[in-house]
Amino acid sequence: MKQVKLTPVEWELMEAIWELGGAPSVREVLEFVFPNGDKAYTTVQTVMNTMERKGVLRRKKTGLVNFYSPAYTRDRLSTDETSSLVKRVFGGSAPALASSLLSLDSISLEEIGEIKSLLRKKERELKGRES
Repeated sequence: MKQVKLTPVEWELMEAIWELGGAPSVREVLEFVFPNGDKAYTTVQTVMNTMERKGVLRRKKTGLVNFYSPAYTRDRLSTDETSSLVKRVFGGSAPALASSLLSLDSISLEEIGEIKSLLRKKERELKGRES
């Protein structure tokens, strides 16, 4: 499958579409993401049409209204984005990414515990494949 890259505003709109569920209209997404009218309807519509051309959204027209549903899950797109980040910023090195995350001042003991748990789970998974 082709790796998809989203701009920050596309991510913002995708998050809203996933949260709204189903196939929201441009108006529903606009009012959810920009309740104070920070963006114009036509701007959001243009971005969503671009996302449809990228294959990230599916569009269905009912009457005069376009409804958009996600073509990918959040997990799939976040995995693609993370993979791209690791290649681009960390030379493909997962340990370099982990080191960078762990050096953040904002990381808590609870988050470190969650990371340890995820590492143990992944280790068991990989060992299970070797058996």
